[in-house]
Amino acid sequence: MPINQLIIILIIQLFILLLPAFGAYKMFEKAGVSGWKAFVPFYNTWIMLQLGKRAKYIAFLQFIPIVGWFISMSIFVDFVKTFGKFKLHEHAMAALLPVIYFTYLGFNHRDKFVGAEAVVKHKKSAAREWIDAGVFAVVAATLIRAFVFESYAIPSGSMEKTMLVGDYLFASKLSYGPRIPNTPLALPFVHSKIPFINTKSYLEWIKIPYTRWFANPVKRNDVVIFNLPVGDTTIDKEEFGSKGLYYDEIRRQGNGNSDEGRKIILSNPDDYPILVQPVDKTDNYVKRCVGIAGDNLEIKKSVVYINGKISDFPPRSETYYYVETGGQPLDETAMKEEYDVDMSNADEFQQTNTANTFRMLLTASAKEKMMKNGLAKNISLETYEDKSGTLVFPYDKVHKWTIDDFGPLWIPKKGETLMLTAENYPLYERAIRTYEGNKLEVKDGKFYINNKLTNQYTFNMDYFWMMGDNRHDSQDSRYWGFVPEDHIVGKATFIFMSWDKGPRWKRILSRIK
Repeated sequence: MPINQLIIILIIQLFILLLPAFGAYKMFEKAGVSGWKAFVPFYNTWIMLQLGKRAKYIAFLQFIPIVGWFISMSIFVDFVKTFGKFKLHEHAMAALLPVIYFTYLGFNHRDKFVGAEAVVKHKKSAAREWIDAGVFAVVAATLIRAFVFESYAIPSGSMEKTMLVGDYLFASKLSYGPRIPNTPLALPFVHSKIPFINTKSYLEWIKIPYTRWFANPVKRNDVVIFNLPVGDTTIDKEEFGSKGLYYDEIRRQGNGNSDEGRKIILSNPDDYPILVQPVDKTDNYVKRCVGIAGDNLEIKKSVVYINGKISDFPPRSETYYYVETGGQPLDETAMKEEYDVDMSNADEFQQTNTANTFRMLLTASAKEKMMKNGLAKNISLETYEDKSGTLVFPYDKVHKWTIDDFGPLWIPKKGETLMLTAENYPLYERAIRTYEGNKLEVKDGKFYINNKLTNQYTFNMDYFWMMGDNRHDSQDSRYWGFVPEDHIVGKATFIFMSWDKGPRWKRILSRIK
């Protein structure tokens, strides 16, 4: 684990120990101990163990990364038992809201210190033991999932062959800093819907604005888990969702006119039931960050340029090439073992109308090996010159971009000011209006932000450009634009399981690069 992540874990541990210190100060005094000891991290829990006549070595277990957080919570629970608190809700308050519960116990005149002897005399039923254990396990798993790491499955081939369909990976939420959930009132272990009953898994009674602890920047070429930026509004039917995006559908219904398409869909709620979701409940995507805030990005014939320099294909990324051979027979086994090309799979290997020329789905490393070994006389990248129109960001008639020839484009950076023009308005209007929450209007060719005439805007967040390693089979920023920093979930770190009609042993526990 990198040192910066260990530091974050330690800082969180210190917060856990210090937040309830104010109430613990009075509780210590009730127990006949100097109150100042409550403000010394780790020493305060040592005193709690001493008062409860628990084993002192437990205090040292708090130094174990992540596990230490839950050790501290268990010490808090044992401590309130010395004040005669044995009910389930009292233990839940001690573990989850000690800053409030300790203050209540310390400052009211009813609750007294009863000592470890009262704890020994109290007997819990077997059922209560199981309930306590289950509740603690759910709480621990939920907190780890929310703030430390979470598992994800790869459902599509957009990142092949860096990641394959059937890979199961862990994403570190500490890499960019833990993000506080926008909707904290939610069922654990599910995302946006409760399985089988198709009902929201969260309540919106409490909404927390974007907050990230100990933020670290996303680095160029990181493989990132993020919430789909255009997933804030979806058509709540199985055939839509991430498979048929709402914003794509309104453009399709309106023949490129979003306003007309929106009217058609909103006037037909039976066929198009609309679901609006908070940021943390939109679909999770995994892509590679090819451009960070402040970068200038351009794609020329499928090659990405960042700040004027070529951004190399990741070694395991794949795209289509036309491969001209010398006419020698191709051996299926050798093609699979040497170049990872399955000649029996039409998605990976096709004969063209030109002699000795094949269309192959190759990784960058396989392409280089093929040329080095002399199998190929010439390899040329396939590009999609005609794949343009309303599905490519920014969906206008000014920027005639395709997925292989795109930009140039500046990626917004926090604190940087953009001069607004008629040409760049389509590129940044969603970021200004939707992601940063401003009222943006154009009247008589002039720009109004929050009803004020202006020709510039200063961004409040960093933005990123995400692309799949399988460049020609990836729904990514070329289709829906920038990813704001508040949508960043975590960094894909390693594959813990890989399955395709059985375990793919070589991929299990492999790092993601």
